[in-house]
Amino acid sequence: MKLLSSIVFAIATTMLLSSCGNDQKKSLKAVKSNEKSTLKYAKGFDIQHFKNYTKLTIKAPYQNSTETFEFMLVANKTNTDLNTIQIPINSIVVTSTTHIPMLELLQVENKLVGFPNTDYISSPKTRSLIEKGSIKDLGHEESINTELLLDLKPDLVVGFSMNSNNKMFSVIEKLGIPVLLNGDWVEETPLGRAEWIKFFGVLFDKEKLADSIFNDLEKNYLDAKDIASKATEKPTVISGGLFKDVWNLPAGESFEAAFLKDANTDYLWKDSKGKGSLSLNIENVFEKGKDAEFWISPSYYKTLEQLNNANDMFPKLRAVQNKNIFTYVNKQGEMGGIIYFELAPARPDLVLKDLIKIAHPELLKNYELTFYERLK
Repeated sequence: MKLLSSIVFAIATTMLLSSCGNDQKKSLKAVKSNEKSTLKYAKGFDIQHFKNYTKLTIKAPYQNSTETFEFMLVANKTNTDLNTIQIPINSIVVTSTTHIPMLELLQVENKLVGFPNTDYISSPKTRSLIEKGSIKDLGHEESINTELLLDLKPDLVVGFSMNSNNKMFSVIEKLGIPVLLNGDWVEETPLGRAEWIKFFGVLFDKEKLADSIFNDLEKNYLDAKDIASKATEKPTVISGGLFKDVWNLPAGESFEAAFLKDANTDYLWKDSKGKGSLSLNIENVFEKGKDAEFWISPSYYKTLEQLNNANDMFPKLRAVQNKNIFTYVNKQGEMGGIIYFELAPARPDLVLKDLIKIAHPELLKNYELTFYERLK
């Protein structure tokens, strides 16, 4: 259960918060916006500069969102409007481990004062702040300890939500603390997710640094993609795994499928529709994928023996017979959090290099896997 809860992001981004929430919509002032984004890959937010303020627009805070939220970022705040935020902010609470690497890249992890269930955080740098007491544990992510939150008095809370109804965030706003919904997990491309570092950059008045960091990540990613394009063969791949007799695997328009495409592999469900996951029975997957050369991300199986004992069909897969199964669940932080779920959104270049090393080891001879390892 701990592992399931630590997935803070699209693949199984855990079951955060649900309930009512008209108050949230009122305080966040939903608006209509047809303005073209100034960002290169991210579709879920935008940043625009005006003479006396900067406008931060959240366009896709959750899947199938029809609402847009605007925040005015100013150097000197003169009102109590929750949609007006004074920058740079000096203290913050975030609610997803995917936010931690972005704070660290911007060198503002010391501004983090609280997090729900700090055991999920893997980064040694931020864990040292937790151990020193600089970052308080705010309890369960579905019901943050609002009394402790009020004592911390953060400048704002960065949350994420599965839908428009969120009772907990409405309560936080009633305490006078602004809530900004971060939709990095909704992005459809690896670089789109990574570009959300600019969201944090503008809040901390570190836009130039955020731009520079992202430009380096983009270059690293595109350079790796170019290396992969030189492969002479394109190995076949299946992905995902069983959960309660349903095989969940990336849909053809998902960011996971984009990774596999950019690594120059032949993902067997690349032509399927959808930006999330597909839910198939094992017979369907076996029929199409029994001869696939690689099996990437096979659910939560930690050993080859565990996988083989889980289902009679698994040993019949070519990838299993050849031991070409690669997982990220065995690389964990000090408290058991899966490093991939925390760091991968901010470092898509390393994810791509992992996949290239797996599928085309001759192209990255001196590279060592960051997230994945062969199932043993």
